[in-house]
Amino acid sequence: MPNSPKNTEDKITRMLNAWRTLAPDQTFGGMTLTQFEAATAPSRAARQRIEDLNDQLTQAITERDAADEFFAVKAQLVVNGVLADPNFGPDSALYEALGYTRRSERKSGLTRRHNQPPDK
Repeated sequence: MPNSPKNTEDKITRMLNAWRTLAPDQTFGGMTLTQFEAATAPSRAARQRIEDLNDQLTQAITERDAADEFFAVKAQLVVNGVLADPNFGPDSALYEALGYTRRSERKSGLTRRHNQPPDK
């Protein structure tokens, strides 16, 4: 079994549970159960911190996504306001500066293909 963080965590848990259950008053490797628990505390604390940080990251992503949805609604209102404003509209520099293509800059989409003989 290769040493991975998950395997190490499982081994810590398994060893602590076995020692607590089967020989809580015995000393092994020159350590009592309490001393061994203290030796594993930094590893377990780091794992708990990682879990807490992952939970915070999940929460932050959820908050960001909700804020982005709110922004999208408000941004569309602004764009619609620019389009409807007689001083600006769909062909204004402001509309382009907002990231859209001005009406006068749009291509019609019509293409005419010329049948030319292939180059030799």
